[in-house]
Amino acid sequence: MKTFFDQVYALVKQIPSGKVVTYGQIAKKLGTRDARRVGWALHANKEDSGVPCHRVVNQKGGLAINFAFYGDMEQRRRLEEEGVSFSEKNLVDLKKHRHVFKE
Repeated sequence: MKTFFDQVYALVKQIPSGKVVTYGQIAKKLGTRDARRVGWALHANKEDSGVPCHRVVNQKGGLAINFAFYGDMEQRRRLEEEGVSFSEKNLVDLKKHRHVFKE
């Protein structure tokens, strides 16, 4: 059986380039309300794992200040490279870029 962290990574790998999901979306998909635990899983992920952790944002579209790989500006750079747009408040436009997992 896969660990919780492995389940998180499997879902994050499903997020297409140019799209994002929230910690809460992942938690809900895994049958929990513990979005913080999702964050712990992503923070523990290794950079060369192939898991696009930069595609996960908070419920408002905010970046992770403690993004594991060089901070929130690196997360923003990676998202912009994929075509993700931001508001003047440094939030991802969730209406445009939110990915919805299939049921």
